[in-house]
Amino acid sequence: MNIENLQGVVPDSIYDQIVGILEPFDIDGPLRLSHLLGQCQHECANWTRFIENLNYSGDALWSLFHKHFADINDAHSYHRQPERIANRIYANRMGNGDEVSGDGWKYRGRGALQLTGHDNYKALGEYIGVDLLNNPDLVATDYQLASGAFFFQHNNLWHFCDKGVDVATVTIVTHHVNGGELGLSERIQHTADIYTALTN
Repeated sequence: MNIENLQGVVPDSIYDQIVGILEPFDIDGPLRLSHLLGQCQHECANWTRFIENLNYSGDALWSLFHKHFADINDAHSYHRQPERIANRIYANRMGNGDEVSGDGWKYRGRGALQLTGHDNYKALGEYIGVDLLNNPDLVATDYQLASGAFFFQHNNLWHFCDKGVDVATVTIVTHHVNGGELGLSERIQHTADIYTALTN
């Protein structure tokens, strides 16, 4: 696996993290690394976005998260207020406290695959030996790939990745990452490009 071939293919900040995630997350060959990086590249908008954008309009909140609001007027009272939105929609789940605790905002999505929630920050932090509960921003700056690799490992996705980088396999992995097929063609292309670089 020629990791050095990824220089110039991924940003330097991402390249610098790759060696550090291989052994801890059982990434033992180009198939696993290609799937991880291909999915991450799409999910974080070509390596440009590592913090969740919660700047929703009232209408979007009601459309996407109506179960968290009493009615449409309640949703509109949170219009374009990302911190309040996070604290509302992530309250009392994933180990977060209630809305006033601020946990929703503190543990909002970060990293290449949007690690979210107190319990997930705690689990990743314990796994890599870093206090992420008190330093959650590190997931967006230093552990973008580790958070993605953690998701793959703890959701048993390596089993699928090991089958190849064909369209069917990337589609299966995409379903596990995305819940659907959003951006599938781009994910297929990213995964193939990275695999080609790693195996040349």
